[in-house]
Amino acid sequence: MTNPAPQNQWKTLDKDLSRLVVLEQATSFLSRPLIAIGIGLAFVAFCAIAAAVFTGGAPNSLIIVAAAAFGAYMALNIGANDVANNMGPAVGANALTMGGALVIAAVFETAGALIAGGDVVSTISGGIVAPEAVADPHTFIWTMMAALIASSLWLNLATALGAPVSTTHAIVGGVMGAGIVAAGFGAVDWGKMGQIALSWIISPVLGGVIAAAFLAFIKARINDVEDKLGAARFWVPILIGIMAGTFATYLAVKGLKKLIDISMPSAVLLGLAIGVVSVFLTRPMIRRQAAGMENRKKSLKKLFGMPLVLSAALLSFAHGANDVANAVGPLAAIVHAVADGGTAEKVQIPLWVMLIGAGGISFGLTLFGPKLIRMVGTEITKLNPMRAYCVALSAAITVIVASWLGLPVSSTHIAVGAVFGVGFFREWHAERRVRQTGIIKGKPVAPDERSRRKLVRRAHVLSIGAAWVVTVPLTALLSALIFVVLNWLA
Repeated sequence: MTNPAPQNQWKTLDKDLSRLVVLEQATSFLSRPLIAIGIGLAFVAFCAIAAAVFTGGAPNSLIIVAAAAFGAYMALNIGANDVANNMGPAVGANALTMGGALVIAAVFETAGALIAGGDVVSTISGGIVAPEAVADPHTFIWTMMAALIASSLWLNLATALGAPVSTTHAIVGGVMGAGIVAAGFGAVDWGKMGQIALSWIISPVLGGVIAAAFLAFIKARINDVEDKLGAARFWVPILIGIMAGTFATYLAVKGLKKLIDISMPSAVLLGLAIGVVSVFLTRPMIRRQAAGMENRKKSLKKLFGMPLVLSAALLSFAHGANDVANAVGPLAAIVHAVADGGTAEKVQIPLWVMLIGAGGISFGLTLFGPKLIRMVGTEITKLNPMRAYCVALSAAITVIVASWLGLPVSSTHIAVGAVFGVGFFREWHAERRVRQTGIIKGKPVAPDERSRRKLVRRAHVLSIGAAWVVTVPLTALLSALIFVVLNWLA
């Protein structure tokens, strides 16, 4: 009779090895976030060293080095939080993979920041605090530093919580809080702050209404007609033309201010011309693409894929051109104050400062952006290329309309509001249809079951809305505390 002990030994060894493999896999999974954090810290350290090299041991250079580190930290957080608004819909609609979205966003964000990024920035963040109230260079430097640190910390927390918030509102709140401590409540332009508070309502509502209106049009004219492909061959080129013209106007107004100075009427005429040309150019392309397709809704989604990718790229370019100033504006103001010994309402942004902003946004979105991209693209409501197209187009149109009317809006609130608008329209449309027919997707549905079917996750409506409301007061309070500590340490 053979001895079974060796066989039992091998079984025990195999079990132990399996446990080790599981442990290695768990360790690898847990270490991934640490790798991203390590790379982010290395980038911040590199920017601080670069600032030390560029300042060349000038007086008070340590202040610039510290500001460069916090500016890099702010840029990382902008990339992690803000870029999700541009890429989330395209990823959620499966028009782009996550890897493709990160590459396109990194390239176009960097290009927008370096090619068209504003070379002049308002140091008091759009007139929130009166410049004469912080005319003392020492006070001005600590005000900007406190605003930079406070807004960075809040953006980091918001990203960790999965809440897309306005980076502009974060920096405005930071400047306001430190400005109140430095110069009192009278130094703050409360009318401007009232406009910003109003934008909490205007931005998402306007974005949502426009996105829902375009989705309703697409469903009525293309999606729900008998000859879907015939309708698509006629309407899709027109919709692409509207998108091309809108984005041409959007870039002329918001993204190319450094390269060309163009008025709103001229930008609209430029967009109209490009839109008309795009219709004629894309009509034969859509006709060829639709040839051989089945007359089904699934076929229509393919026709919106490429316009959606292009819109995501253009939104990233415009975002890089505009929002890089949120990261490096306070840094540029501190550099100016230290170098010239005074404050100014507007200052030039040095190239090395712009590189910190552009690089930080790209690193931030690559290392930490996927979480918010997935949340915006997949967790609020289900998107397909047509719905995501409506979101992207709404974001551009809303910014143009708001600029024309002089209304303060947030691109983050617009984009997320557009996603909510698409989702709520789907709920309304589905409810109307089931009332008429009593069925959903060919199946009868009881009234109590129908009331439980929601196409928008209500938890995200509450959490994101709360994050929007607390951004300004929270960053203001945090900035005020940091300003007090910095003055005490100095």
